[in-house]
Amino acid sequence: MPARNAPMWALGYHQCKWSYYPESNFRAIGTGFRERQIPCDALYLDIDYMDGYRCFTWSPTHFPDPKTMVRELAADGFKTIVIIDPGIKIDPNYSVYTEGLANDYFCRRADGPLMRGSVWPGLCNFPDFTRPDVREWWAGLFKGLIQEDGVRGVWNDMNEPAVFEKGTFPDDVRFNYDGNPASHKKAHNIYGMQMARATAAGVKQFTYPNRPFTITRSTYAGGQRYSSAWTGDNIASWDHLWLANIQCQRLSISGFSFVGSDVGGFVETPDGELYARWIALAAFHPFFRTHSSGDHGDQEPWSFGEEVTDLARKFISLRYQLLPYVYTTFWQYVKQGTPMLRPLAFLDQTDTDTYLRMAEFSLGDHLLVCPITTAGADGRWMYLPKGQWYYWWTDEARTGGAEVWASANLDRIPLFVKAGAVIPLYPVMQYVGEKVVEEVTLHVYYKNGTEHSVLYDDGGEGYGYQEGHATTRRFTVIGTDATLTLRQEIEGDYTPSFATYRVVFHGLPFAPLKGTVDTKAAPLTEAATETDAMLPETVVKAGFAEIVIK
Repeated sequence: MPARNAPMWALGYHQCKWSYYPESNFRAIGTGFRERQIPCDALYLDIDYMDGYRCFTWSPTHFPDPKTMVRELAADGFKTIVIIDPGIKIDPNYSVYTEGLANDYFCRRADGPLMRGSVWPGLCNFPDFTRPDVREWWAGLFKGLIQEDGVRGVWNDMNEPAVFEKGTFPDDVRFNYDGNPASHKKAHNIYGMQMARATAAGVKQFTYPNRPFTITRSTYAGGQRYSSAWTGDNIASWDHLWLANIQCQRLSISGFSFVGSDVGGFVETPDGELYARWIALAAFHPFFRTHSSGDHGDQEPWSFGEEVTDLARKFISLRYQLLPYVYTTFWQYVKQGTPMLRPLAFLDQTDTDTYLRMAEFSLGDHLLVCPITTAGADGRWMYLPKGQWYYWWTDEARTGGAEVWASANLDRIPLFVKAGAVIPLYPVMQYVGEKVVEEVTLHVYYKNGTEHSVLYDDGGEGYGYQEGHATTRRFTVIGTDATLTLRQEIEGDYTPSFATYRVVFHGLPFAPLKGTVDTKAAPLTEAATETDAMLPETVVKAGFAEIVIK
């Protein structure tokens, strides 16, 4: 189930375009990220990497030595993701076509002939992914790309299925439907999911012992078992930025949390302001990818001038710092079924003022986000659920149950932290695994009362977690008028790379005089924040049981 055991790097930043080619241009994109110190984990190849758009092939002109290219990009931290569509070119010299034809794997019309439709390669036949033997055959086709060439993930597109003549298949196309023959009227909605299912099986088989990663444009209820997704070909407009926020929330509460939108818009070109606002929102979506049609201009994070480059670096870097929090939220989704993105009504169902709010959402248990989706804005009004909240950028305390104004120029997105939260941060990395994480920073937000947080860790790769090699750290914050207590309980036998925590305390209503860790005195120092305020901090062993600040 690839979407539900995704590697941590899949939650990093991804860059895509229709299309990066030839090889020199593709490599230059990777160089652009590393030279500018903008974190990135995955680079995508659209249809032009293929030989005449034939799936499972490489263009000998554009990519003459793909194995070497993929290996050298991997050495610099990049995972190569390739697109695969369902249309198989009708070509007697193309082995995928001849295998499918010889084994009768392709869909047929009601009166017997093979279903033929035009897509990127020209006239194509289409596998019947509702047949188990076809799915098994399809999975095996990935050996070359994944096991031999080193590709780390697959992107399924055009799998509604899309054809140029009429949009999709005629209604009379027949499907096996897992032994229950049906027409396209019945099978249309599951075709894309069954393709993603077959793709996921192949990627999982040939990428082992690493975890698989797949993405699909078309899916169905239950498809979250097989793939992540994005919201499809959108437009570079403020309306579609607003829509991306709504779509991702609603997909998340429908069971499909591992989702995002094409940052900046696929069709047309955003200006720098729109791109900056979009990347700020997408930094809080589970799937985080810029993608564009490419025929209207470049859409890399550095394509809009130095100011926007700096802003993109800032928000992408923040995402990498938040990876332990995002990964924990992903684990909660897998383990408990809780949406990663939660509309306000999910935060407090007793508060009727949350029912009709659409812009605001939480990522996980403790971060509340409200994107700015209009041009020229320097902030926005938003609703805070009942309770106490802290503005991420300034530590200003706010009382919920009311609308509040959140100031947010282009360098900020309205972002609040629930009082009592413990937010773990990694150091900034250019890609997951670039650095050995020796210390995790815990940002602890004061609450007069009790709040619980969790940090899950299994290394972010491999299958050790299936044997119980994972650790769950449960934090409890207990605040009074004069003290703040942080307790930790550790479950599991996984030993992470970090041995210490740097603990930063926010919002204390008293001037701290002393601290203890497991009843022993601990020194308190001061940490500078973005606004130059000084906050108390301490460094402790990662296995502590209780910290008390007085």
